Amino acid sequence: MRVGIGHDTHRLAPGRPLILGGLHIEHPRGLVGHSDADVVLHALTDALLGAAGLGDIGDFYPDSDPVHKDRDSSFFVRETLERLNQKGFRPVNVDVIIFAQEPKLGPLKARMRDRLAGLLGLPADAVNVKAKTGEQVGAIGRSEAIACQVIALIENT
Repeated sequence: MRVGIGHDTHRLAPGRPLILGGLHIEHPRGLVGHSDADVVLHALTDALLGAAGLGDIGDFYPDSDPVHKDRDSSFFVRETLERLNQKGFRPVNVDVIIFAQEPKLGPLKARMRDRLAGLLGLPADAVNVKAKTGEQVGAIGRSEAIACQVIALIENT
């Protein structure tokens, strides 16, 4: 068994879609980034890579590479799962914390858990999604950004 931690933060801006955990969420602003800027899937990718000792998302998917412009971040997770498989690992469970003042994510947590479980090939009860506000403090609390932290447990197959 091995564990990895992932973190990502992106700022919010008008004119971008808001995508979190692979879900398109109705909101007047979206996350700014080279890919689709899905902080949940970026943090998940980092957690999985870290658990396997494979570095981080920037090592494989640098924002300077035009092939990843506006790319669906589920691509990063799927490729990372292939890398883990090649090293003889598979995910066991993940715990996700999304930090966002807005939108309110409570009603979306179950759908996001199911989406992540499907992406990872895990039962829904092996994925946990929590949402926290910034209590109006800092960039998160002022609704300027959304962040995510993920811890992932992997095991040898």
